[in-house]
Amino acid sequence: MSLYRDTGVVLRVQKLGEADRIVTLLTRRHGKIRAVAKGVRRTTSRWGARLEPFNHVDVQCWTGSNPNKPGLDIVTQAQTVDAFGGGIVADYSRYTAGCAILETADRLVAEEGEPSIRVYLLVVGAIRALSARERDLSLVLDAFFLRAMTHAGWAPAITECARCAEPGPHAAFNIAAGGAVCPRCRPPGSVQPSPETYRLLDALLHGDWDTADAATGVTRRDTSGLVAAHLQWHLERQLRSLPFVERRAATAPPVTG
Repeated sequence: MSLYRDTGVVLRVQKLGEADRIVTLLTRRHGKIRAVAKGVRRTTSRWGARLEPFNHVDVQCWTGSNPNKPGLDIVTQAQTVDAFGGGIVADYSRYTAGCAILETADRLVAEEGEPSIRVYLLVVGAIRALSARERDLSLVLDAFFLRAMTHAGWAPAITECARCAEPGPHAAFNIAAGGAVCPRCRPPGSVQPSPETYRLLDALLHGDWDTADAATGVTRRDTSGLVAAHLQWHLERQLRSLPFVERRAATAPPVTG
């Protein structure tokens, strides 16, 4: 048995017994961990509210000390670093976007105990931006998706052909092929996003917020559709939370060709 301390974002919780919870966190140094928080569902618990999804916490855990649940650590202390949940859960649109971020992080970091500092920092930054309400939630969500896919090696090709690497711009986009495709490599069923959609994809990937903020509602919706489809193609199944995310701008489907 050993004691360790780390900071992390609460990804999800589930009930255990009558008063306990299993808490899944994405931490800075230990990657994804699951730990039992004893008694936190009781009304007398002093720190149960700190271990709620979206919150950024400093936790102390015992490892290997739970004979009833092998593989699960025990949370012995929890202190709030950032109470991001307060700025998210009261707004349905931001709550659903936040759930999509947490679910994506949970899927991308499959192995428990393996450090994943880049995904951790991306999650903290995205949840902080949602909580602060300083940017459009669709832009925050899509920027997170694109950067998380870059970490996983799934980033869509935007400025060059995904198959032959010929420099663009290219008109066609094919999810199965990996993004933008030149006329020679273009598979059947490719879509043809607008140049504005390509510019927004590149801006979100590289943090050009001036360009992103200037994008029209239709461009944002088209971009969101491509990003979500690309992500779920690589995850090989749909994100449960994504259909509930509210997109307020009018939509216009990409032109197929």
